[in-house]
Amino acid sequence: MKSNAKFLNANFLISAEKLSQCPSYVLPEFALLGRSNVGKSSFINCLANNKKLAKTSNTPGKTRLINFFNFSDKFLLADLPGYGFAKVSAEMQNKWQKYLEEYLLNRENLKCLIQIIDGRHDIQKNDYQMREWIMAYDLTVITVITKMDYVPKNKVLNCINNVKKNFGGDIFPFSAVDNRYNADILQFLVNYNDNL
Repeated sequence: MKSNAKFLNANFLISAEKLSQCPSYVLPEFALLGRSNVGKSSFINCLANNKKLAKTSNTPGKTRLINFFNFSDKFLLADLPGYGFAKVSAEMQNKWQKYLEEYLLNRENLKCLIQIIDGRHDIQKNDYQMREWIMAYDLTVITVITKMDYVPKNKVLNCINNVKKNFGGDIFPFSAVDNRYNADILQFLVNYNDNL
């Protein structure tokens, strides 16, 4: 793939509640983690240049399953339920947490987690909690900062540097409105195994 490619054809594969229901593929897999309404679906749709691929919603907690998407047989993206949702019972949240931990810790194809942060706001408490959990299990993670089109141009660098300071590792800014950031992210995902 050319390094300046901004899109890949993608298709929805399956929704799974737990690890045993996940699709059997040998492709590298990347899991999207983020608060509800942080822009995970828009991230998927933008990389696929298809606004209808992943369903977006204004209702926090709408995604309650792990949704898998195949990007041109190059890699899979797994869209996980957003954390920080409030309109479900504690019992349901505990059930999701159990299934998600099982997936995140035992999925063999899973190469790297993608934690998505909303660039319009300071890093939230549950973002820090998720990162602490990731670090506790020594899982590989990168950070994508979404909604960068809402960040004033003179504050973009400060926004990126703040996330870099707090989270470290690879940081990718992202905007679903324009596509200037897509190529870098796609190049990272497609060439992930080569970068190890």
